[in-house]
Amino acid sequence: MNIVLIQSDIFWEDVNRNLLHFSEQLDKIPEPVDIVILPEMFNTGFTTNTDKCAETMEGATMEFLRDWAGKLNSIVIGSLLILEESHFYNRLVCMFADGTYRTYDKRHLFRLSEEYKVMSSGKDRIIIQKGEWNILPLVCYDLRFPVWSRNTFHSGKYEYDLLVYPSNWPKSRAHVWKSLLVARAIENQAYVIGVNRIGNDGYGTSHAGNSIIVDPKGIVIADAVEKETLLSIKLSLDELDLFREAFKIGLDWDRFNIET
Repeated sequence: MNIVLIQSDIFWEDVNRNLLHFSEQLDKIPEPVDIVILPEMFNTGFTTNTDKCAETMEGATMEFLRDWAGKLNSIVIGSLLILEESHFYNRLVCMFADGTYRTYDKRHLFRLSEEYKVMSSGKDRIIIQKGEWNILPLVCYDLRFPVWSRNTFHSGKYEYDLLVYPSNWPKSRAHVWKSLLVARAIENQAYVIGVNRIGNDGYGTSHAGNSIIVDPKGIVIADAVEKETLLSIKLSLDELDLFREAFKIGLDWDRFNIET
C-alpha cells in the first residue's frame, strides 16, 4: 500500500489559505497513492475558536477533501472542527475516492487546553478498509491512551493492520511523541503512522513535525525532519503477516471491555 504523509506549517485559523496551500502540496503527489494523511485540524491549526473556525459537514473543507480524494483516486484523511446539532467535534474524516466518507470524533480531548470544555468527545472507534488492509484512525492526544488503540485477535484475525494519528503535537514533547508511537506499534503488532505539523500556532506553541512511520517491530522506517515534507512509503501486508505468524503474541493478549 502506497501512503503519503503531508507535514506542513498551518496558517492560523485561515481556512481559505490552508486549503489553497494543501492543494498545492497534494498536487505534488506522484500517482498512484492509496492513502494521503494530513495533520490534525489541517484547515485551521489546533484551535478552540469555535465561533470562527467550526464548519458543517457541507462546508468548504469537506468539499476540499471530496475533490482531492476523487482527483487522486485515494483515501484522504484529516481532521477539522465541526458543528453538528449544537455540538462541536474535533472530527477526523476518511474521505473515499467515490465521495463517501466515514468519521471518527476525537475521544480524548486535550486537558491542557480548552478543547475538553468546548468540544464533545467521541464514543466509538472506526475501522476502515483499503483492499485487504484494516486501518484504525485516531487523533493526536488519543496517542497517550493505549487502551483506546488496543488491537484485538479473534479467530485468527487481527482487528487492524495500520494505526494512524493526525496530530498537532508540540515540539516540547517530541520525545514523548516518538516514544508513544513506537510503543503503540510494538504492543499492537501493527504499522503506526504519526502525521504532525511544523511551525508556531496562534497560541505560540512550536511544532517540530517529526512525522514518522513505525513498523510492527517498533523500528522507525521513515522520519520527517523539521521542514515541509511529503513523506512517501510503501507498506507490505505480507511482511506484517509473516512477522505476526512468527511471533503470535495476539494469542496472549488480554481481553477487556472499554466504558465510554
